[in-house]
Amino acid sequence: MATRIRLQRHGKKGKAFFHLVAADSRAKRDGKFIEKLGVYDPNTNPATVEINFDRTLHWVQVGAEMSDTARALLSYKGILHKNHLLKGVEKGALTAEQVEEKFAAWVADKEGKVQVKVDRLGNETTAAKTARLTAEQVAKEAKAKAIEIKNTPEPEVIEEAPVEEAPVEEVPVAETPVEETPVEETPVEEAEEPKAE
Repeated sequence: MATRIRLQRHGKKGKAFFHLVAADSRAKRDGKFIEKLGVYDPNTNPATVEINFDRTLHWVQVGAEMSDTARALLSYKGILHKNHLLKGVEKGALTAEQVEEKFAAWVADKEGKVQVKVDRLGNETTAAKTARLTAEQVAKEAKAKAIEIKNTPEPEVIEEAPVEEAPVEEVPVAETPVEETPVEETPVEEAEEPKAE
């Protein structure tokens, strides 16, 4: 029976999370498994990876195959690195103390990188939130001014008393009769028709 470390899908559509399991390679994806090794939740930023380190290392040492995603997760958590260092002890290249020192240094470096990412994401989130709040405040003030202008009554127009002007005397214009000239109508000459001979 070939044992395989792989992911089992759980959760709802669009919000999936996964269990990391050791299962028979012939079993269904979400079917029977031998042992649950951890949980992977890609919905958080950075992704949440919780793995039982000792049991997963045991399965890797006894030769369990890994899916591509499971291999990436085990590498991220340092299980494959620890397995590599332990093989060095078996070959006599390293001592157990050196393995622990190297692995502790690797873990400290990895945690530092993850913490830098978490801090950066936190700062970006805070900056985006403050930018949204300031933009919202500016929009709110603009709307308040527009409402104030709309609701302010128009200033009353004071009608000034009309200035009395001196009456202009009308000068009578003498009417001269216009003589109409009769238009004479000239008769239109009729065109003569050619005589038929």
